[in-house]
Amino acid sequence: MSIAKKILRNEKGQGLMEYIIISSLVGIFCLVAMKQFGESVHTRVEKMRKDIVKHIPAR
Repeated sequence: MSIAKKILRNEKGQGLMEYIIISSLVGIFCLVAMKQFGESVHTRVEKMRKDIVKHIPAR
């Protein structure tokens, strides 16, 4: 059997590589989603804080 055929038939690391690639993509997706979600939450909290300060009389 030629070396090329042996290399093509050796699939021991294929499952691990697929797992690493999928895990990396999921991690990147989570980071992007959390960044976007975090900015949205920050904006809403700031708006609520301003509304509260506006309606509470200063002493």
